[in-house]
Amino acid sequence: MTREEALSLLARAQTFLDERAGLDSKDRPLKGKTVLNVFFENSTRTRTSFELAGKRLGADVVNLAGSSSSTKKGETLFDTFATLNAMHAHAIVLRHSASGAPHVVAPRSRAAIVNAGDGMHEHPTQALLDALTLTRALGTLEGKTIAICGDILHSRVARSNALLLPLLGAKVRLSGPRTMLPRSAEALGLEVYDRIEPALEDVDAIMMLRIQMERLGGALFPSTREYSRIWGLNERRLRLARPGAPVLHPGPLNRGVEIHEDVADGTQSVILNQVEAGVAVRMAVLESCVLGS
Repeated sequence: MTREEALSLLARAQTFLDERAGLDSKDRPLKGKTVLNVFFENSTRTRTSFELAGKRLGADVVNLAGSSSSTKKGETLFDTFATLNAMHAHAIVLRHSASGAPHVVAPRSRAAIVNAGDGMHEHPTQALLDALTLTRALGTLEGKTIAICGDILHSRVARSNALLLPLLGAKVRLSGPRTMLPRSAEALGLEVYDRIEPALEDVDAIMMLRIQMERLGGALFPSTREYSRIWGLNERRLRLARPGAPVLHPGPLNRGVEIHEDVADGTQSVILNQVEAGVAVRMAVLESCVLGS
């Protein structure tokens, strides 16, 4: 994605937010179009926001969960998509545990493929909604410093943000236990810290990440209690950032582990703002992918 493409999507998403996500608008640009939400991994925020986004644009939205699909009977992903292709959908929103799954099926699909999270690879619409949330809170991302802290290694959210935020002019710091830091992070030109305190000093915003328990291949930290003590974002650590620095989290939260209650529910938390921005961003993405705008 180019800077211009990202800015265009963010501007369109802002328009949807200004119009209260188009709830009162008679314009339904995707009326008569079909959007399939195909989720092979569990999801609350992403699936629901894509569903709302499609419906607010006027599309017919169908949800397909991996647990109820024929893949449970041994059908391959390619055969599943061949079947979906025969249904002539206009867009397929795909979440899959295999990194690269959307890229593999896209050349075989008549429909636009939207990546809703693929393994430990990327989560592009999450990065876009994070950028929109940060822009609304900070005014601009140019010259701002954003700290992304926690389980960086297993986080597709961290990867997408590490690509998008610098594209929009921000400086990104990655911070996590050494066992949860990717070896290639510094090669991307990012600052990397194996302690949270120096990573938070004078930053303009903080993004906390949950421990990806479902992706851990071994014991990468002693215990959640020890993790909270060393890496949890509490009020004391929050004061290391610039005054009023917004706190983000892609969810779901492990309260009392990577983020403490007083911070998650505090005045600097913009976690629910992220959810609101998510619907608007996904409206912009679906509109662009289906209509080619």
